[in-house]
Amino acid sequence: MAGFKPGDRVRVRLRENVLEGIVMPKTEFSSPSTLIIKLPNGYNVGIDLEKAEVELVERGAVAVGESPPLAKSKVSGEGDLRLSFLSTGGTIVSKVEYETGAVKPAITAEELIGMVPDFRDEASEIEVIELYRLLSEDLTPKHWERIGEEVAKRVEEGYDAVIIAHGTDTMGYTASALAFTLRNLPIPVMIVGAQRSSDRPSTDSVINLKATTSIARHAPFGEVCVVMHGDTSDTYVLAHRGVKVRKMHTSRRDAFQSINDVPLAKVTFPEKEFHLINRRYLPRGERGRFRKVGRFSDKVFLLKFFPGMECGIIDYLVDKGYRGIVIEGTGLGHIRGSCVESVKRATEEGVVVAVTSQTLFGRVNMNVYTNGRKLIEAGAIPSSDMLPETAFVKLSWLIGTYPDKDPSEIASLYTTNMVNEMNPSLDMNHYPGWYHG
Repeated sequence: MAGFKPGDRVRVRLRENVLEGIVMPKTEFSSPSTLIIKLPNGYNVGIDLEKAEVELVERGAVAVGESPPLAKSKVSGEGDLRLSFLSTGGTIVSKVEYETGAVKPAITAEELIGMVPDFRDEASEIEVIELYRLLSEDLTPKHWERIGEEVAKRVEEGYDAVIIAHGTDTMGYTASALAFTLRNLPIPVMIVGAQRSSDRPSTDSVINLKATTSIARHAPFGEVCVVMHGDTSDTYVLAHRGVKVRKMHTSRRDAFQSINDVPLAKVTFPEKEFHLINRRYLPRGERGRFRKVGRFSDKVFLLKFFPGMECGIIDYLVDKGYRGIVIEGTGLGHIRGSCVESVKRATEEGVVVAVTSQTLFGRVNMNVYTNGRKLIEAGAIPSSDMLPETAFVKLSWLIGTYPDKDPSEIASLYTTNMVNEMNPSLDMNHYPGWYHG
């Protein structure tokens, strides 16, 4: 778009005509040389950049994909909770300004209250901080660290809950990262998203956000959880444990499911009643015992095994200096037998290799079949019932947090159940479907 972004005001000279308008987002069918602008009369017009002279009149607002300066705002409410709302971007805080064509997140406290009046009713103070304006696939482990730091500040400042607006596609990764980083939480930390943007009649953002106030007030747990629709209508919202949740559908409003576990809680509507579901939770800790722990390593790789996979991929990762590899194996935790030698070479050179299962439900058991037993002999670590992304985040956190520990110590910590990322009571013969509790 020749350096022009949605929301910019531009002046176009086309032969004798001079037009001025706001740059609109392009569609997937737009030509690369076409600039779409909205004129003052409300009509859109396409400009061929090869036949026109275009100059910038005024730069528009920061768009999605760019990191704005840290923005903070606060409002007072009529309740008694102190709530902090951190925005990282995603559908939940996005809406299109049809007057300008710019993507405009709802980021201020006033705008949040406008969307969800329940915040004013329940809270004495609502703080809104815009950390990022990013699509969730653009977040990295460095962003996880920064989000963790900001959450830790809010915990230490005495807030009763922290709510994080986040894109849904990689929400499970961030939830796991915060779960390992934030220890002895005295409050719930809730990651909230939406499958439909807040300006759409079918949006799920409002009811998801409403549920957070009930969880903040009534939840006995001090955990990181993902708060999303439980069904396709607006009857209830579920709070899933952050290390046991996955997005299981591209577009359904009830896309998220707890894997090898049941949700922590449910909030039913229209009463907005809190119901504790899972009795196996981390209780709220004392504020004085809360701590933020660790960093993340960018030298950990999540590798999905597939039939015919070149074993040299494992050797390549070793040669590139990776210190950890999580392999999504088949079934009970297998890869092709010819790749075992590459795994053995990796572990002998100090690389921690862990094996999860692509099937998600159930537990890895590498003692049943020959290739699984060979992997154990080669030094690979079974990952119990951990989700592949949780295993990846945990190994990245361990290696980043304890860079001087030897692989055997990292392996010992990896197999230690820290934040209920493993379910010791899991019945291997039980494969739950969608939870409709």
